[in-house]
Amino acid sequence: MNLYFRDKFFSTGITEILNDKEETIGHVDLKRAFSASIDVYGQNGDLLYKGKFPFFSGKWEVADADGDLLGVLRSRLSFFTKKFTYETQGRGEYEITSPAFSKEYAIADESGMLVAQFEQINNWFSSGAFHLNNKSELLDTYELVAVIMGMHAIQKSQQAAASS
Repeated sequence: MNLYFRDKFFSTGITEILNDKEETIGHVDLKRAFSASIDVYGQNGDLLYKGKFPFFSGKWEVADADGDLLGVLRSRLSFFTKKFTYETQGRGEYEITSPAFSKEYAIADESGMLVAQFEQINNWFSSGAFHLNNKSELLDTYELVAVIMGMHAIQKSQQAAASS
């Protein structure tokens, strides 16, 4: 399933999740500007997933609508690639990688099999827009929206720390 979604420049408010036909099939509620958290809603307006940084943590937690933890995303130290790990509860560990200056990312399972890919498709008016193509049977596409938004929040936090 292909989805398009984006962050907002000031990182608060609601943004749409679109399909290939540019039809709205959900939305992301960017909750706070200074301590990132999001809610991901499906096509019927039902809350599906939540993402947040726990208090004083660099890890991004993804939970279901009831608040049950589904997985934790963390950045991994790497010199020539951007690397993240998404550890799920009972569904394995996934590695998210991208070459150093690329905006294209691959998500692979523990066996190294590609299960999803996404790219950052920024433009002048958008601080972080993404195109996601999910082929996984274990990771829901809307869950991956929460994971990717968390990865983007981690990157923004790292960039802010590096520039200060």
